[in-house]
Amino acid sequence: MKPSKEAIATWCQEYVANLLEMPVEAVDPDADFDRLGIDSALAVSLLIEVEERYGVDLAPEALFENPSINAVAAYLHAQSQRHVA
Repeated sequence: MKPSKEAIATWCQEYVANLLEMPVEAVDPDADFDRLGIDSALAVSLLIEVEERYGVDLAPEALFENPSINAVAAYLHAQSQRHVA
C-alpha cells in the first residue's frame, strides 16, 4: 500500500525537524525550504532519504520546483501513484 500524502508530509516534517534540531511543531509544512533554513546540502539529504524511504527517484530540481514539505509530499505521492503495478 502506498503512503498517503499526509503520511509523507508528516515524515518529511519530522525528518526536517531532526535535521534542524527543532521541535516538529515549529516546522511549518507550507513554509518554503529557505524560510525554514534548509540550504542545498540539507535539501539533498532530504531528497536522498525520501528516495530511499519511498523507493521513488526524484530529480534534484523537484525540491526547487516544490519548495515546501507539503509540495514535496504532493509531488512524491503523485510519483508513487504512477509506479503502482
